[in-house]
Amino acid sequence: MKVHLLFPDRDLDRSGPLPPGADALTVDLGLETLVMAMAAGDRLIAEIGRLVLLGSTEADADLVRFRQAVLSDCMDNPRVVQQLYALAGEALDIERQEGWRWADSPSAILARSRGLLSTFMEILGRIKALTAKHGDRFCSLGFRGLFAMLERELNDAYFAEVQTELARLQFNDGILISATLGPGNHGVAHVLRRWSRGKSFVEQLIGRQAPSRHFEIAPRDEAGWKAREQLEARGLNLVANAVAQSVDHVLGFFATLRTELAFYLGGLNLRNALAERLLPFCLPIPSTPDALHLSATGLYDVGLALGTDGRVVANDLDADGRHLVIVTGANRGGKTTFLRSLGLAFLMMQAGLMVPAIAFSASVADQILSHFRKEEDADMRSGKLDEELTRMDALAEAATHRSLFLFNESFAATNEREGSKIAGEITRALIERGVRVVFVTHLYTFAHAMLVEQGGVGVFLRATKPSDDGRIFPLERAEPMDTSFGRDLFAAVMRS
Repeated sequence: MKVHLLFPDRDLDRSGPLPPGADALTVDLGLETLVMAMAAGDRLIAEIGRLVLLGSTEADADLVRFRQAVLSDCMDNPRVVQQLYALAGEALDIERQEGWRWADSPSAILARSRGLLSTFMEILGRIKALTAKHGDRFCSLGFRGLFAMLERELNDAYFAEVQTELARLQFNDGILISATLGPGNHGVAHVLRRWSRGKSFVEQLIGRQAPSRHFEIAPRDEAGWKAREQLEARGLNLVANAVAQSVDHVLGFFATLRTELAFYLGGLNLRNALAERLLPFCLPIPSTPDALHLSATGLYDVGLALGTDGRVVANDLDADGRHLVIVTGANRGGKTTFLRSLGLAFLMMQAGLMVPAIAFSASVADQILSHFRKEEDADMRSGKLDEELTRMDALAEAATHRSLFLFNESFAATNEREGSKIAGEITRALIERGVRVVFVTHLYTFAHAMLVEQGGVGVFLRATKPSDDGRIFPLERAEPMDTSFGRDLFAAVMRS
């Protein structure tokens, strides 16, 4: 039984590797605040939310739309989805509670598996009844496919057959085993048999009766009882393994159902958290990478909004058809916040979630890479610039013509001239490869060179100084200014 709520053709693989730079992206974008808001205290939702967000770069526009439709169904039917999640969790909890039982013999394994399978059938019946009652309210391909699978595979005949077989496995009439004699008259080829239905009344009257043979084991005959247990184990071994495998199969369905629903419940928790703060959100419009779309209205940093009282600065962006966005301007003017808001919006869009904006549309990216300036620490084996270049080399190897690269004050650990030269060469190389680049910088020489060279394919934004009372204003579309901002940053970097 397959769930297929996160992918139309497969279930989520929780063991797969994360994309390159996932750890740095988590820190640079402040992803944990978003994950904790999605989780609302549920550890599974946190784990799956983090996994799907960071793995969202494998998404394409069709997959994003598939997940958006499933999420819309969840938003329209939250109680049904929560009940499905709870039922799957109930089955998993029962299995965990039974885990303490030591089952080291075929008869013990069979008894444990038989009990679990009986309980699982009851829970599957409740899931089937729930989906049959509310199935017409779901429209997405994901949920309709899941409900159709349940209807097809869990019909009345299936439940009746399972109950019949479970009753037979009680062995109320005893265990019938056949065997043949092997070398040394040892029994071999033990096979568990079904009891015959019995002969008709006429057959009993005229048929020949086979002679009956039996033996009894004395209560204190330990060797005899042990031989009997060994004989029983040989006969029950195959069926015990088969029933245990059936339990694992059904248990796997419950685990996958709970795992994939966890992500969408995280989406519901996030929506509720934003709604409580009266913050806007929307289902974004994804497009193919080759379309080169990127526009936003009222985009804000969801992590900052969730971690504060909700008062954040929103920005607009129109970068359709552009490979380059350069952000310059005053310190504490919201540049890094804008960069984080954009990176988080991409991850959320590609995961299938709502986006913190009034409107958002973008081409999906196969890699979202971040290169943020880091403070020097005791673990560094070389200087800041060497460390930046080492990280840059690894990220550049991963970038493709469909990637999005986010730079924040990169290469500011050296002088203006050298930093601008390094930033310019790297940016040119990435753009030539087709990579989309968003670069927050205080390096005026670099920013001005990009304006001259890439003005036709770039968007240039500028942050203004905060007001005297600390208010930050939206970024404005403007050319870089030759101010002292770069020198101020350089001095701050060298002091740290």
